[in-house]
Amino acid sequence: MKTLSISKTEIAGMTPQEVEKLAIRLEQDNYSNAFEGLNDWHLLRAIAFRRPELVEPYIHLLDLEPYDEA
Repeated sequence: MKTLSISKTEIAGMTPQEVEKLAIRLEQDNYSNAFEGLNDWHLLRAIAFRRPELVEPYIHLLDLEPYDEA
């Protein structure tokens, strides 16, 4: 199994079009195995932390909602 490794520099250089392609793959959920989808999800999540403006239209794919422990 191939491990996902992406640097901060690679995330910094990502374009909105690249993020859109990633989101489309996640929405279609047509992967040959579960690990490919999980890798894309982790990549989108990493982008969300570094470049949230790129992920804003696709935040629903990450299930990141405010959490209140109270």
